[in-house]
Amino acid sequence: MLRRFTIITVILLLIFPAAMSSSKASAAPADRINITFVGDILLDGFVGDQIARYGANFPFVKVAPALQKADIAFANLETPVSIRGVSAEKTFVFRSKPAALSGLRYAGIDGVSLANNHILDFGKVAMLDTLVHLDKYKIAHTGAGRNIEQAYKPYIKTVKGKKVAILGLSRVLSDPSWYAGTNSPGAASAYTPEPMLNAIKKSAKDNDYTIVYIHWNEEFKDYPEQYARTLAKKMIDSGADIIVGSHSHCLMGIEYYKHKPIYYSLGNFVFNRSTRGGEKTLHSMLVNIAIDGSKLTGKITPVKIIGGQPNFMGAAYNKETIKLMNKLSFNAIIDGNGNVSEKKL
Repeated sequence: MLRRFTIITVILLLIFPAAMSSSKASAAPADRINITFVGDILLDGFVGDQIARYGANFPFVKVAPALQKADIAFANLETPVSIRGVSAEKTFVFRSKPAALSGLRYAGIDGVSLANNHILDFGKVAMLDTLVHLDKYKIAHTGAGRNIEQAYKPYIKTVKGKKVAILGLSRVLSDPSWYAGTNSPGAASAYTPEPMLNAIKKSAKDNDYTIVYIHWNEEFKDYPEQYARTLAKKMIDSGADIIVGSHSHCLMGIEYYKHKPIYYSLGNFVFNRSTRGGEKTLHSMLVNIAIDGSKLTGKITPVKIIGGQPNFMGAAYNKETIKLMNKLSFNAIIDGNGNVSEKKL
């Protein structure tokens, strides 16, 4: 009898494998929202040369399938996109060709933050061109605009009946002239509490979820500055549900405040190798946030930048990255599969 049952079970598994699978493999809830965040994207320099040689999709071909699955995929665009403008007087200036944006579109990136220390590398003309070109490629943007109102306006997308807002801010800008003004183009500054906190409060009131994507901290440092930890808490007190950071060009840890996650830096994603930062600037990760009602679940997926391309790696690399993230984090813990949770006190 036992043998007969076993044979029938095997036959059923062969004919109906999905029906006989474990309940653990059941589909995700229909109302779950999946958002994937990545770090800094540059389309100039070495990466620009790779695009000229292999095409605009080249930097993203290894990771595009993962990004395309997300309900929202979001990044920091660390460059103006234009063929115009006058170079700023600074050590590193970037400007990327408009056609390169087709690679972001191919990769499934829905929106980008423009609030960073390179968006005005070629002046306000090139910054305004960037808005036009992003609109042309149907890539949403936040963090910079024609005036202060547009710069602090979040990117909003309705997903499964819920309004998700992402607000781009920068605490790293080259000069006060870069700040958006009442009637002047520029970036959304995070140097002063207002209008930043008021923008977060308004977004929290108008939308179901508010996420802040912020450019901050020091380059190549492993830990956030104290101002960043204080500022993150103020933003959460003002209504932010998630804080995601960039600019350091390397990974930083995770902290929870009021059970809400702060990812201090996702590092680079598509970027030139830095001679100053060395090997650590090649280590990166995707952060996936699953939203189920009031429950936020995070997961990191390590990647390594090789030849300007982020690549998924093997188990050994993932283990080392997760080990590093546990070392760098405050009251967060990452398990062997990359799942992020708050430490129980």
